[in-house]
Amino acid sequence: MIVIDNHKPPWQQKSWQLLCNYIEQKRVPQALLISGPQGLSKHQLAQQFANALLCFNLLENGFNCGTCDACLLIKAETHPDLIFINPIEGKNSISINQIRQLVTNAYLKPQFDTYRVAVINPADAVSAAAANAFLKCLEEPTERTIFILVTSKPYRLPATILSRCQKISVAISDKQCLVSWLKDRGINENQETLLNLVGNSILTAQQITNESIIKQRMDCFNDWVDIADSRNFPGIISEKWIKVPQTELMNWLSSWVSDMIKCLFGVNHKLLINQDLAKPIRELARRLQFHSLYKYYDNLLLSRNQIGTQINYQSMIEEILVQWHELHGRTFR
Repeated sequence: MIVIDNHKPPWQQKSWQLLCNYIEQKRVPQALLISGPQGLSKHQLAQQFANALLCFNLLENGFNCGTCDACLLIKAETHPDLIFINPIEGKNSISINQIRQLVTNAYLKPQFDTYRVAVINPADAVSAAAANAFLKCLEEPTERTIFILVTSKPYRLPATILSRCQKISVAISDKQCLVSWLKDRGINENQETLLNLVGNSILTAQQITNESIIKQRMDCFNDWVDIADSRNFPGIISEKWIKVPQTELMNWLSSWVSDMIKCLFGVNHKLLINQDLAKPIRELARRLQFHSLYKYYDNLLLSRNQIGTQINYQSMIEEILVQWHELHGRTFR
């Protein structure tokens, strides 16, 4: 029986046990899909599993030994049977040429007596043409070749690929395990708020332990209030916000407006996503009409869906801030 390593994040324990069982029972699937919300270290989990599959001297906790010839090659990033497929720098998708090269390698015999492992992350970035090329490889898998697909958006994968993968879902299902994880890291304040932000995918589990991210979120909220009160200008704030991670920023904005709408309906403050900002959000909500705020919320969601496209992101953010300012009866136009 493989013993679980207690130093792994608690939300990975069950998934890691399943992966270890595959190795122990010698029933490793040839196509594995690891999915779950962002920020749960899914890629790290995939890489640890890949390392374990290639190791010559596996440890009791399921991890690779780190000292055998295979592990030394992994450390040097020169292992011939370990392949990572990611979007090329500056690109948002994995190209058909990348997948064709992977398929070519997959039909070659592994150079060692373990496996050949290909980790594709994020799998939802595989283009439509590339997915078709990859499908044939999944339909006719070669011996000792393992494909590990990692994604936070499994719904974007073709059904033909999903149906050929063994699936492992990484998730935080037990709030208490996350509380214990926070305490182990010395975070004893505002736990309920942090858990709520994670549960609503506003911050990831890793981000709530990052003081700079927490501060950045609060700074952005203060900027947002300054725009509403005419203490700053959309152009200046949009230039500042261009340095903030795009997905996180749009999630923060959407959650603030969502909470304002809840306030207009008079819901209990405990049902707000941003419980630490309940008082200023309630004050902002009192100034506005429901219909105009709801329309603004719809525009935010549409804008969030455009992240990763060819849209001019800074111009989009500036327009969002201009609209926010105009909601308060003011105009820059």
